[in-house]
Amino acid sequence: MQTQNKNPWTLVTSEPVYENPWISVREDKVLNPAGGDGIYGVVHFKSTAVGVIPLDHELHTWIVGQYRYPLEAYSWEIPMGGASFEDGPLEGGVRELKEETGLTANHWHRLMEIHTSNSVTDETGYVYVATDLTQGQWQPEDTEDLVVKRIPFSTAYEMTLDNRITDAISVAGILRLQVALATGEILP
Repeated sequence: MQTQNKNPWTLVTSEPVYENPWISVREDKVLNPAGGDGIYGVVHFKSTAVGVIPLDHELHTWIVGQYRYPLEAYSWEIPMGGASFEDGPLEGGVRELKEETGLTANHWHRLMEIHTSNSVTDETGYVYVATDLTQGQWQPEDTEDLVVKRIPFSTAYEMTLDNRITDAISVAGILRLQVALATGEILP
């Protein structure tokens, strides 16, 4: 039986396979927990994922829609992006919220930490709730062709339940905020 903190995998060799400005991929030759030969492909992200759920005094939020190239599909999501390890997730969240919606917030609450796909990547994501909002001019990046919608938070929650929102960080964050609002952990 495995103990909780003991790594049952043995690394034999590790070889870089691919790298670009956002990710690197390596292939590890390993001995699996049963002692057999195996391989493991690991995607390393060069930034931290950060998502923001802006929430106004009327319990409305903002979602952004964009075409996601790897999925070959349109996706509705909370405002999100990458934050450098040097800047940290909060600073990245502040920047992403402004870029994608034009909003700034006076209050920030870290809602959760999430590992997005821990069987193939080391990516860690953070979700924040941003309140006491001020609307300004949005400034999307050149790579973003966004549609921004202000909707009731209850609609965003429903969108996670009926698969109109399927992005992992968005779904996890919205469901977690629903619980936090219902239990009074976060007050509107």
